[in-house]
Amino acid sequence: MILKGNIHSIETCGTVDGPGIRFVVFTQGCPMRCLYCHNPDSWSTELNSTKTADEILVQYESVKEFCRGGITVTGGEPLMQIDFIIDLFKKANAKNIHTALDTSGVLFNPDNTIKIDELLKYTDLVLLDIKHIDDIEHKKLTGHSNKNILAFAKYLSEKNIPIWVRHVVVPGLNNKEIYLKQLGEFIGTLDNVKALDVLPYHNMAIPKYENLGIDYPLKDIMPLTKAEAISARNIILKAYKSVKLIGKV
Repeated sequence: MILKGNIHSIETCGTVDGPGIRFVVFTQGCPMRCLYCHNPDSWSTELNSTKTADEILVQYESVKEFCRGGITVTGGEPLMQIDFIIDLFKKANAKNIHTALDTSGVLFNPDNTIKIDELLKYTDLVLLDIKHIDDIEHKKLTGHSNKNILAFAKYLSEKNIPIWVRHVVVPGLNNKEIYLKQLGEFIGTLDNVKALDVLPYHNMAIPKYENLGIDYPLKDIMPLTKAEAISARNIILKAYKSVKLIGKV
């Protein structure tokens, strides 16, 4: 059977989706409904454009001189199509192409890791999106618990799979010092964190929502400033380093 992925879009020369300049595959379908989501058109699991792993790799080969960083698969939520991602990453790995998985980890099931273990064999880096450290607030923000997400982070640490932690800071939702500190303390317990991306909330997706006839829930929230993003990152890093320092004592 030939596996086909349901693909939202493909972008070349991505500069924020892993190390180097990347070939970025956006998959279709996501179980979460983050209030600040900037790709609401990726929620649906209905067919958009299907491609095989081989077709994607042919397309990558045509631009690999520009996208030497490798391939990043994002979404939507790519773990909704884990069999297809395994096929793509396995074939990419055989060609020595660096692979990065951008995921929330919300679909991780600690009681059944067979498929995720297979995927991780061929995954060089995980970009792990932690939306909110507080479970109750996470449910308000995304519609889902963060328990499997945090369990996934721990699992990746145990497996020694490198991760970049990504955290979008939204005014009034997760930019309180207590939450930022708790996030830093949590990632301080991990042994595989290679980078921390603190991303400022923006409202540039409003036109997309309007075109789709969907109400944008955060239209009254102003974008986070660069200075506020730097401050938030410093709080997270300070808490992270404090945990690491205690661990060395």
